[in-house]
Amino acid sequence: MQTTDIGNKEEGKVWHRKPTPSNTGVMVTVIRSAAAYQSKTVRFLHVTFDTTGDSFLAGDHHGNIYVLDITRNRFRLVQKTGQACTALAFNLRRTTEFLVALADYSIKCFDKDTKQLVSWMRGHEGAVSSVSVHGSGRYAISTSADTAQLWDLDTFQRKRKLNVRQSVGIQRVFFLPLSNTILSCFNDDSIFAWESDTLFCKYQLPVPDEGPRIHYKAFAVTRDGKILAAGGRSNLLHLWCLDTRQLLRVVQMPPKVRTVRQLEFLPDSFDGGASQTLGVLSQDGVMRFINIQTCKLLFNIGSHDDAITSATVSPNGRHIVTIMDNGSLNIYSVQCLTQDYNKPPPSLVKVVSGGECSALTMKVKSEAVQRPAKNSGRRVKTKVLRPPAVSMTEDKENELPDGLNKKRLVALLKAFGEYPAKYRMFVWRSLLRLPENHAAFSSLTDKGLHSAYLSIQERYPIKSHKLQRGLQRVLSALAHWAAIFGETDYLPLVAFPFVKLFQNNPLLCFEVVATTIVNWCQHWFEYFPNPPLNVLSMAENVLAHHDKELLQHLIDCGVTSQLYVWPLLETLFSEVLTRDEWLKLFDNVFSNHPAFLLVSVVSYVTCCRAPLLLCSHKEDFEYFFHHRNNLDVSSMIKETYRLMESTPADIHPRNMLDDFQPLTRGQYPVFNKYPTYIVEYQSQERERIRQQEVDYLRERQAVQELRAEAVQRQAEDEAWYTQQELLQQAEEKRRDILQQEESKLAEQRTRLTAMKRELKVKDLQLMDAARRRFLKQQQDHRLTELHRLDQQIQRKMNTRDQETAAAVQDIQVRQMELEAQRRLFEQQLAKEQVRVTQEVRAEVDTRRHRSEVEEATFQHLLNNDTDVSLGTKKVLEECLAEAGQLGVDTEWQAEVMRRLDQEDADRDRHYHHLAGLHRETLTKEQQLVNIMEVMEGQRWEEVVSQKAQLEEERQAAATAEANRRVFLSQEEEETEQHRDNLRRSQDHSLSQQWEMRARSPCSTRGLLHNPVASPGPHQSQQRHSPNNICLNNQSTSDDSTCFSLDRGRGELDCRERELMQNIRELRQKLAARAKNSNSTTSQ
Repeated sequence: MQTTDIGNKEEGKVWHRKPTPSNTGVMVTVIRSAAAYQSKTVRFLHVTFDTTGDSFLAGDHHGNIYVLDITRNRFRLVQKTGQACTALAFNLRRTTEFLVALADYSIKCFDKDTKQLVSWMRGHEGAVSSVSVHGSGRYAISTSADTAQLWDLDTFQRKRKLNVRQSVGIQRVFFLPLSNTILSCFNDDSIFAWESDTLFCKYQLPVPDEGPRIHYKAFAVTRDGKILAAGGRSNLLHLWCLDTRQLLRVVQMPPKVRTVRQLEFLPDSFDGGASQTLGVLSQDGVMRFINIQTCKLLFNIGSHDDAITSATVSPNGRHIVTIMDNGSLNIYSVQCLTQDYNKPPPSLVKVVSGGECSALTMKVKSEAVQRPAKNSGRRVKTKVLRPPAVSMTEDKENELPDGLNKKRLVALLKAFGEYPAKYRMFVWRSLLRLPENHAAFSSLTDKGLHSAYLSIQERYPIKSHKLQRGLQRVLSALAHWAAIFGETDYLPLVAFPFVKLFQNNPLLCFEVVATTIVNWCQHWFEYFPNPPLNVLSMAENVLAHHDKELLQHLIDCGVTSQLYVWPLLETLFSEVLTRDEWLKLFDNVFSNHPAFLLVSVVSYVTCCRAPLLLCSHKEDFEYFFHHRNNLDVSSMIKETYRLMESTPADIHPRNMLDDFQPLTRGQYPVFNKYPTYIVEYQSQERERIRQQEVDYLRERQAVQELRAEAVQRQAEDEAWYTQQELLQQAEEKRRDILQQEESKLAEQRTRLTAMKRELKVKDLQLMDAARRRFLKQQQDHRLTELHRLDQQIQRKMNTRDQETAAAVQDIQVRQMELEAQRRLFEQQLAKEQVRVTQEVRAEVDTRRHRSEVEEATFQHLLNNDTDVSLGTKKVLEECLAEAGQLGVDTEWQAEVMRRLDQEDADRDRHYHHLAGLHRETLTKEQQLVNIMEVMEGQRWEEVVSQKAQLEEERQAAATAEANRRVFLSQEEEETEQHRDNLRRSQDHSLSQQWEMRARSPCSTRGLLHNPVASPGPHQSQQRHSPNNICLNNQSTSDDSTCFSLDRGRGELDCRERELMQNIRELRQKLAARAKNSNSTTSQ
């Protein structure tokens, strides 16, 4: 047994040496190893045969579909679906197309030759378990667990859909062979038959009442569509007769079978479609083949160690392909499996038992068949059926393979004149005892076509290509078997009727022709290449004995046996008889001695003696023996039997020809009954002539090529000369045309020059008008721009004036607030001074009255103390006023700082805004850089200038910030210096207070002192308002000086105006910068 690993190959041989089936019948095992792991194999899932049975499809777990041709020993990868297949089926109409049900619930149709997707059918919601194709190839049924769908394979459209209740499920739906009936099987064991055209329910098979329920899971139908086998979860099989719609019988399998997984009928070439052999695959992985009539176990395949998952039988019944449990494919030879089965069967012991089984149940055993009789309760005796006693010699002569007897067949033939057409091939195979040497025949066919028959279609053109290829194959096998058959001219005439009869089985055809040549063509090749004169002399002697007048007439007309005997023999009567007549004749030929064929020729001549006696020309005789004539074949056969019995023994061909010898089994016998030297010489001469012919053909081909090349070159030269002449003529014509065109062109140029001059003048006028119009438009545009700039300047001036006015108003409001605060503070100081003065006066008066009697010195000391305390109070009051003033100044400075900080925050926000605009500008510039390549340099210059301007503005802002910080530091230094001056003035005033009591210190704390020569605004104000009270007015005299609160106001106002001016300039710069940024962004 061979093992073939197809691996990742897309094509190759199925086996590398001729397979010799083992005892188990396995020809070859096919596996597919994975690409990455040599030890890991990819499982095959489904297999299906084509209509011829010579090739089949196999789909693996990875979605690869292979075609394996057993006859041609080739495999080929036809499709990669990418997902596992769940069912396969061939299209019976277009034989190159096949259907694949995939794991995504869809069905695809592919062409195995072109590898193209033909159609894609969707509609199932579950995995498709089976696909059945109608015998016409027009429709297909796909079945899943919940639905079955009918498809039209011409349009690939869904015609009908069968839905069932979820509780009932569908087991299988399929077409019956040779009919338009659809059989649907459900989970409740109900089986319905439908008309495929109208989908009308024809009938329903009754569910068996008695016995346990089987739960149908597997179904099989014979090729004639009359018997249905069903099995399930039991070892019982139900055989239904679909014509009577009744349960035919119940077959009980051996106890080892507990569940039936699959059923397959094994077809036979001679059973007319009524298959009698049924294969039963059970749960143990063993497939048992039984005869459904005798219930005999014939053979089985598979074992417990090498279990079978599923099996498929070829339509011609020659091969069985099984998918094993390990995922490999086993190809079985049915002939090897049935060798013991085809032998004469031994005596069968039929045991009739009662009580346990029903009236239909039959038990299957390998040794006996038990059939139940009536349930009488009595013990039935076993009866052994034995054949009648005959002698050993006669039995040996008449026993044929397949259990036939030659004596009975001959008696049947003499009674009816021919064998039944239904069993004729079976009878012939038994009569000729064909060995069916598959290996030997394959070795002959593997040598290819013989060189003598490569061009047989030229000598014998046949309309049917299939028949022509079959004839060529059989003749080549005969030529490889014996060299003389490659030199025999009439061999195609001998083999053609058998090829036409056995065109579907080349092995049987070859063996029938070989057996005919070995037995009925004895001594034909001894005078090769001349006709067999010895055989012709035998026929002429028989004719001379039985009809001397006819023989004398033939001699007188110059007709020899080569003219009236040899044409009938070399064609085996196929030219002069019809198909039915020829079959009837050879029924008798194969059933009798080899001399029967030679006597049949004499019988044919004698039966046609009347028209032959009327013929006188040789051409008439030639025409007569090469065309059909009005002859009763039955009468001719009877005449042949009469001649066989009445011919004397000394001239009888039976004594000169050997008895029938069948072909040997295993290897075909050596055929050397011919002059080998002549055949070898002829073969050598033929080979030499063929080689010379090849050389001649090669030389002739070379000469033809040279001749064709010379002709082509001559034609090219002539074409070139013709082309040159045409070109010269065309050139002359073109020159004339050019001269005419040049004259016309000169005139046109003159007119064109004038037109150009006019057009140029008009163009200049238009250009001048356009220039003037452009200048005017530019002037208008510039005026518009100036007007717009004036408006913008005016708008900015108005904005600036508004801002200035608002700032002035803010300052005025601030001055008013400060003035109001100053007046309020002066009022509070005045009130406080009045209160303190009153208290001091009251205390002085009290002490004066109390100390009138004290001494002057004590009074002076007391007065001095009082003055000191009053001076201290004044200093404290002045310090308090100064602190209040400093608080006001500090608040004002804080307000200014707050505003400056606010301006700085606004400026920072504006800077951030400018930075965001700058980033957006850079992003947009980066996006536009690929589009505006021409403006790249100019834009970069603008960007650089903008960055420089922005840097300058940043530097200006930094300078302004630095100036502001310097100003603030100066202010702080001046304030600190002022505070030091105030402290020094206080110390100085305390030291001089005792000396300058009558004078008011006006400049000790940095206050303004108004001289008489230059009166200021405060002095004039004091003049106009003499009622103002000064803080230092402690004396009662009228010339007391006034104290002013407007110290440092002028300097602060000046600084405030400078700050406001700086703020305006910063705002203008920020506005200009924002405008430039907006214009750059818009560009």
